[in-house]
Order: sequence, then structure tokens, then C-alpha cells
Amino acid sequence: MFAFFRPAVHQAPLPEEKIDSTYRRLRWQIFAGIFFGYAGYYLLRKNFSLAMPYLIDEGYTRGQLGVAMSAIAIAYGLSKFLMGLVSDRSNPRFFLPFGLMISAGVMFIFGFAPWATSSVTMMFILLFINGWAQGMGWPPSGRTMVHWWSQKERGGVVSVWNVAHNVGGGLIGPLFLLGMAWFNDWHAAFYVPATVALLVALFAFVTMRDTPQSVGLPPIEQYKNDYPAGYDASHEDEFSAKEIFVKYVLRNKMLWYIALANVFVYLLRYGVLDWAPTYLKEAKHFTVDTTSWAYFFYEWAGIPGTLLCGWMSDKIFRGNRGLTGIVFMSLVTVATLVYWLNPPGNPTVDMIALFSIGFLIYGPVMLIGLQALELAPKKAAGTAAGFTGLFGYLGGSVAASAAMGYLVDHFGWDGGFVLLISACLLAIAFMIPTLRHKNQASEERAVTAPA
Repeated sequence: MFAFFRPAVHQAPLPEEKIDSTYRRLRWQIFAGIFFGYAGYYLLRKNFSLAMPYLIDEGYTRGQLGVAMSAIAIAYGLSKFLMGLVSDRSNPRFFLPFGLMISAGVMFIFGFAPWATSSVTMMFILLFINGWAQGMGWPPSGRTMVHWWSQKERGGVVSVWNVAHNVGGGLIGPLFLLGMAWFNDWHAAFYVPATVALLVALFAFVTMRDTPQSVGLPPIEQYKNDYPAGYDASHEDEFSAKEIFVKYVLRNKMLWYIALANVFVYLLRYGVLDWAPTYLKEAKHFTVDTTSWAYFFYEWAGIPGTLLCGWMSDKIFRGNRGLTGIVFMSLVTVATLVYWLNPPGNPTVDMIALFSIGFLIYGPVMLIGLQALELAPKKAAGTAAGFTGLFGYLGGSVAASAAMGYLVDHFGWDGGFVLLISACLLAIAFMIPTLRHKNQASEERAVTAPA
């Protein structure tokens, strides 16, 4: 079934004088492909949140919509892991655009087919399909980065690439307002971003490539003379799915710690993001226009926050990703308390608090993804990242959707925020064992490197 996506064959080596110029040109081109390609996925990830206030007006409860929305998290968590296994043995140039096209198709159905929102069951099914397609974005991007950038470059590259989801996610709000202005139809939250995403899929296909060897270039380790501990020629061989899953994921203790921390990082991230339009409308009396812009500011605040976090983890904390994450999560806890306890009638404080949460939360999200890439050989990178995503989405994001919705229905918004504050504290607790991340990572690579 996935033969269409199999890795490109290695090409004959390029002449020595062409290697440097070709590497430089293709790395800029490929980075543009995975950056805008992944941003395109986020144009289609959280559209349902903007539509929820209108669906509540049509008679659905918050709990029902939370259950429907949890389908995205359930499917995405499973897909990011299982598609990670597939992507490690696939050509990302085909893999990433194909998933984006499927996701756009589902959004067009939501936008134009009345039956798509006729029941919770139907919404759940469609959102599940969308979530599964969404899982085809991160793994091929991660695979691409570990093949085209060496270990010493990767922290900066991953932190810059990671803001792609803020770019895409932040544009949902303005695109929704544009669609409302053009069509006076709240379904524009679905079909306007989907149209843009199809153009992005085409761009990603044109710009992306598979491994350096597939275009006649040497491995990145050889080109940059940057070899991780335990590296040898066998690292360029493709691993079996069983070897990837058992040897490099299930037996990796550090990967389990960051996966559990990811549950609670994602609970806070999506507990705030998914419910921001509804919470701000109901509890803080914001207008539709204001809530859409608040959504935008939350996402785009993550851009400078992620870049700052990546810089701090390299320069100030000297590669200690765990300590950096703890600092950022501690500050997120304070910002979330302000967002909750600020009384209605102070919109500026609400917007600052929401901006602060967005600024701070995406750093830990990025660090966990980076740690996953660093804790496994590059041929298993997609699976390692998918493993942490599996926990983040099946645990954290599902709770942010379903549990948050029912808690608010039964205990009000105070009940929902008790859950979010608890998530902050538990995320910190599971990050504490990762304080020795840098040394542990080197040890793991040395132990697990193939003979």
C-alpha cells in the first residue's frame, strides 16, 4: 500500500566540486518545503474550535463537541506514531503533501456538506480522518531534518522549523475573518484554509527531496564532519520496523520520561487553545472578531517564544533541554493563573495572559520534539518523535478536548482551569528526571549504536 512512498534510490555521487554548492542550495529549498508544508497542516488542524461557538448555538453541548473534537487528538496520536514508522521507510517528498491533500479534502466536506455537522458521530468520524491525515506531517519533516542537518546544527534548525505550526495555526483566525467578510458564512473556517493548504501541498512537493544520497550527495555527517557518538556506516542503512520500535524506542528510558511530560504539556497547550474562543466569549464576553484575533496572537506569540527557548537551551542552559523546559513551564503556570483569575471587564489583561501562554508553551513543545530526535538514530527519528506525539495527543490533547468539555459543563470554567494548572505541575514533575538529558543522550547513542 505504501510502496508509492518508498525512499528514493541512491544516485551516483556528484563531482567533488559540486557538492558544497548543491548542498547549500538544496538545504534552503528543502527547509522551505518542510516549513511551509508543515505550516499548511496547521491551517487545517484546529478549524473546528472556531466553529464550536456556532455549533453550540445550534444546540450542541460543550461536552458533545469536546468528544467530537477529541477524535482529532486520538487519530493524530495514533497516526503520528504509526505513520512515523512508515515515514522512516518512505520518501518525505510524497508522504507530506499526500497527507495534506487528504486533510484539505475533509475540510472541504465540513465546509460544503450539511450532513457533516448533522450529528456528533458524523463529526467524530470526519475529524478522526482529518486527525489521521494530520499525523503525516511531523514524521517526514523530522526525517528530513536529521538527514540534511548535522547534530551541531539541529537545535537551531528545529527551533526555527518548529514555529511553522504557529505560522499556520495563527493564520486560521485571519483566514476565517476573511472568509466571513467574503461569504458571510461561518463554514468559511473550513473551506478557505483548505484552499490555501492545497497550494501549499503543491509547493512542498516541488521543493522537498529525500535523503542527500538520493541526489548524489554524501551523508550530512560526512559533509559537515560532525559524527554523533557511536556513528558508523551502518547508520545509513534502513532499519526494520521491529528494530526501530523495539531497540530504539521501547527500550529507551529517557524517551519514556519526555513522552509522559508531553501528555501534560499538550493538555495545557490545547486546553487553552481549543477552548479560547468559547471561554473568551462565555466567561470574558469577547466578540467573535476579538476571539479570532486572540487565537491569532496565542499562536504567533509562540514564534519568538520558541526561538528564545531554543537559543536559551543552547547558550544559557548549554544543551540541558530538561532544565529549559522546567523554567518555561513554571512561567506558563503563572500566566495560566492570571488568564483564569482575571475578572471579566479587563480584556487587555486577558490578551496579555493569553499571549504569554502562547509565548511560553511552544518552547517545551519544541524541546520535547528535539529531545526525541536526539535520543534515537536518524533512521528511527520519525518513530521516536511519533512516540512522544502518541502520548501527547492520546493523553493530553484528548483530555483537553473531552475531559475539559465535561468538566466545564459540570463544574464551570473553574473546574477546567484546575485541570490545566494540575497539568502544568505534572509536566514539570516528569521533566525533572530529564535534567541530565545531554549526558544521558550521549550515553544512549553510544549504547544503542549498531555494531
